[in-house]
Amino acid sequence: MTQEQWQSIYETAISWTKEAGESIRKMMDDTYEIHTKVNEHDLVTDVDRETELFFKNKINEKYSTHRIMGEEGLGDVVDDLDGTVWIIDPIDGTVNFVHQKCYFAISIGVFHEGKGMVGIIYDVMADEIFTALNGEGAFLNEEPLPRLENVTMNESLLSFNAGWVMKDRRLEALVNQSRGIRSYGAASLEMAYVACGRIEAYISFNLAPWDMAGGYVLLEEVGGIATNYEGNKLTFLNKDTLLAANPAIYKDIMKEIHGK
Repeated sequence: MTQEQWQSIYETAISWTKEAGESIRKMMDDTYEIHTKVNEHDLVTDVDRETELFFKNKINEKYSTHRIMGEEGLGDVVDDLDGTVWIIDPIDGTVNFVHQKCYFAISIGVFHEGKGMVGIIYDVMADEIFTALNGEGAFLNEEPLPRLENVTMNESLLSFNAGWVMKDRRLEALVNQSRGIRSYGAASLEMAYVACGRIEAYISFNLAPWDMAGGYVLLEEVGGIATNYEGNKLTFLNKDTLLAANPAIYKDIMKEIHGK
């Protein structure tokens, strides 16, 4: 596809995302059902499903040859990234959505032949939309995001769930070396925060492709790094660990954790 075609897909995806966000805000004023999936803490609502269905219908109508990988399973069975694949989380941070009514996002990554081409993360309640088109930079509410600046570990804010420290006590060293630790409960937002410099690194031990796809494209456009916890390339086909970071401290984190 030409760059003009990708620009059209990019603009269309942004328009759909904003439309979906407006719909979510309206649905929040109504009564909606809350269900559990894998366990009692793994929540899904009717709003998640209706939002994913909205994207499915839009994509199928306009881009019939594109495939869809969505958290709620309403898209296609995707076991490779051949062709064009939309990787969608209709509401990333459903627990936040249910309990706090904020800190949740729509996350979209559009991949073509395995390469991230479009990334969109929309903080619905803050009305902040992070967008990126491969080779054209990343933006926050249409304002360009600069390349990530040099920072040191002791100047850095890191983000990871406190529970991960219990799984890998080596993370305690990062707690001591950094300026502080945060946890927002929505992986896509935390990757977006790395991309715009609000935090310098985000670590998770259990993410699905739709949690990471949009943020990955954002990070690539500002010079960030996103690998799994072992430093290997992300596949976006299975659940994986994640280390997303400003490149100035990525090596420091890897050295502290793995000695490399």
